[in-house]
Amino acid sequence: MRKKFLLYLLFIGFSSKASAQCAMCKAVVEGGNETIAEGVNNGITYLMVFPYILVGVLFYFIYRHKKKANS
Repeated sequence: MRKKFLLYLLFIGFSSKASAQCAMCKAVVEGGNETIAEGVNNGITYLMVFPYILVGVLFYFIYRHKKKANS
């Protein structure tokens, strides 16, 4: 339990210093155009969703395979 708590604190400490955007994205967003900034954020969200979907599908097939093997 103590190790998990220390690991949690470590992640929180490093995440506060992390930069959320690359240098090019930051330069585009700092231009002041809200539509471009919104487009960058939508693009990041779009790219971030697919790994979660793929992992979810993988776990579903593993679950289905194990359930079929047990019955």
